[in-house]
Amino acid sequence: MVQLYIHPNFPRGRRFLRWVALLRSLRRPARAPAQNDSLRGSRGPSGGLAGSWRGNREALQRGIRNRVNASLVFLEADDNTIVRRFSETRRPHPLGTDNSIAKSIKSERRQLAAIRRMADLVINTSKFTVHELREFVRERFRGERDETKMLVYVTSFGYRHGVPPDSDLVFDVRFLPNPNYIPSFKKLTGRHPSVAKYIRSFPQTVEFIDRIADLLVYLMPHYIREGKSYLTIAFGCTGGHHRSVMIADSIRKRLAEAGFRVKVTHRDMAKPV
Repeated sequence: MVQLYIHPNFPRGRRFLRWVALLRSLRRPARAPAQNDSLRGSRGPSGGLAGSWRGNREALQRGIRNRVNASLVFLEADDNTIVRRFSETRRPHPLGTDNSIAKSIKSERRQLAAIRRMADLVINTSKFTVHELREFVRERFRGERDETKMLVYVTSFGYRHGVPPDSDLVFDVRFLPNPNYIPSFKKLTGRHPSVAKYIRSFPQTVEFIDRIADLLVYLMPHYIREGKSYLTIAFGCTGGHHRSVMIADSIRKRLAEAGFRVKVTHRDMAKPV
């Protein structure tokens, strides 16, 4: 028996009826998982989440694309983010409670790997709010692919807390003089005007910002052409309170002035000095 799962918000109308007719017309149709279907714990003959349509998924995808302009989008998130989401919702992982959430996530990634490889677009939702994700998907499928539609995340961090695992580009700014050794600056951050002025007073700071900003503005169009939809740029200092914060804010401003959509975060700024 072939089952078709439709998301509750899928529009009912002519478009809906065309999709039903299309899927029925395909030979050996297979049950393709809809949004969040991978989390329902459905199992096929092979015992995996993708087992029920493993043999037919490529034929299904080709059949659909021969008739309509369709894209396969795969949503994922970092392990820590998924664990946090399960904790916040207090829901068990659909693979069961025999293993920890972390082990279940690892198993799920393994079972969905083949589907992920088929995707035209893989979106890591870890940094997105619900509203940002909706806007990103809207813009992606409106056909707008110019530089201003690329989402750029600039983050500061402290090396003592580890490099952000989702970083695409990492810059070490520990070569700049450290305000932490000035008693009046120790408990302030790089967002304080006095601290920012101190860091910027060194010529190497100004030159670094200019050179990195120019490099990034040059690189963005190339990333766009390679199909990259969002980019994470990380700046690290020792503790993530002063130098990296000031540099991240400065780079965000320069990229915004160049017309890019930029969001800045300071991962370790609020952690104890």
